[in-house]
Amino acid sequence: MLIKVREITGAYAISADNGQQLYDQIHGALLETRSVELDFSGVSVFTTAFFNFAIGQLLKDISAEDLNRCLTITALDQNGEPILRHTITNAKRYYSDLQYQEAVNTVLEEYATNFEV
Repeated sequence: MLIKVREITGAYAISADNGQQLYDQIHGALLETRSVELDFSGVSVFTTAFFNFAIGQLLKDISAEDLNRCLTITALDQNGEPILRHTITNAKRYYSDLQYQEAVNTVLEEYATNFEV
């Protein structure tokens, strides 16, 4: 399966909504250990929010080994590569370390509470 990310995001892969849309397109195939290629040609701006939703949450129910074997990333530029690596590192820890996951969730809940109106 080949996904041209630009068709989802345009030149800017920045929104969580676009990340979720990409996730929804690839999750099932990756669960079945089918090959998926994400072509980032023409995409030049990236955010952690996009990668968290598109890629990070895949590690909730797909092993890192299966993800490495089945997911191919092409044409990701030097701006996107470190953001993607950071996202994957954090997601691996979040989904594999229950104590860390609980600590992150607690901090996020407290942070969100401070913004309630």
